[in-house]
Amino acid sequence: MNEVVVTSLSNLRNEVSFGDGLTLITDEPASAGGEGAGPDPYALLLAALGSCVSMTVTLYARRKGWPLERVAVSLRQRRVHAKDCALCGSTSEGYVHHIERSVQLEGALTEEQRARLQEIAHKCPVHRTLTGEVFVTEFSDEPR
Repeated sequence: MNEVVVTSLSNLRNEVSFGDGLTLITDEPASAGGEGAGPDPYALLLAALGSCVSMTVTLYARRKGWPLERVAVSLRQRRVHAKDCALCGSTSEGYVHHIERSVQLEGALTEEQRARLQEIAHKCPVHRTLTGEVFVTEFSDEPR
């Protein structure tokens, strides 16, 4: 199980602790009241998805022995009214989050290999999490 601890520092800045003593700083941009000292929560979400796509595609190509040299994943996210999102198929009355992505593959790959790697990109665990049911519950901070 992964565990992350987020501790507020000052203003909107937070320290994120994870792994074996690793940390990073998150913040909001100045235009949203922060100081721009680190990525905002949605940038982290996109980074998680992009990283997962890149790792999944790389591991698959490596296992197949395909000449993949580099993966570049570009992502953007926006919130749209559900009724304005023809692609979403949502019956929600509120908003839906629309994530767009582009996966660029570098290397001497055949067209069949490229097509298969694009399919594999949709199968990364974070993509599956974001497109599946997610439950957020409370737990006790008491030592286990």
